[in-house]
Amino acid sequence: MTTIATAPPQLADLGPIAQLRTGRLGRRLPQLYVGLVAYGVSLAFMVRGDVGLAPWDVLHSGLTRYLPITFGEAVVGMSFVVLLLWIPLREKPGLGTISNALVVGFAADGTLALLDTPDSMVLRVALMLGGIVLCGLATAMYIGAQLGRGPRDGLMTGLARRTGLSLRLVRTGLEVTVVVLGLLLGGGIGVGTVLYALAIGPLTQLWLPAWTIEPRSTSVGSRRLG
Repeated sequence: MTTIATAPPQLADLGPIAQLRTGRLGRRLPQLYVGLVAYGVSLAFMVRGDVGLAPWDVLHSGLTRYLPITFGEAVVGMSFVVLLLWIPLREKPGLGTISNALVVGFAADGTLALLDTPDSMVLRVALMLGGIVLCGLATAMYIGAQLGRGPRDGLMTGLARRTGLSLRLVRTGLEVTVVVLGLLLGGGIGVGTVLYALAIGPLTQLWLPAWTIEPRSTSVGSRRLG
């Protein structure tokens, strides 16, 4: 019996107009927005778990102490700041990029308005673990829709493309770096922060092939997953 090897799916390096012209929008658009809302929900889960935030959220929560903004508004504001770091990487934004910058923060605020911090440590740990797993899945969903990576994940995919390193290694390196910077700035961390930094890369790498929707044409540059 002969086994035919199947090539891994591709992340296409397309501009914003080309991203829309490659078709399959009936699946890609819903996947994008479900992924973004789920991402915001996952961040709120970790906030209410209160046993350690995701690395970037250590910074976001710190901003709310000094500025009259909500947690979600801090997420939105920092998203546009991070987009400036795309310039040297020459990442191509898209509908998903701007949607990420806006939807994630508002989804987080909406979830926080509905969800209180449980008294039980078991439930808090469950929220933290659920938030990490959901975040990995949500990341794979909206990146796989190929409508433009989010600001922070654009750093991941841009560095992976430039260095040739795996998405898993680059994402883990970014998260660990942010944790260290957060500590230097006096940010608070917990066990959830460490687990997130170590797990989010492998989780995204695990689910991304299943959620990647290959565009009809990838004649413009692309990157194989792996």
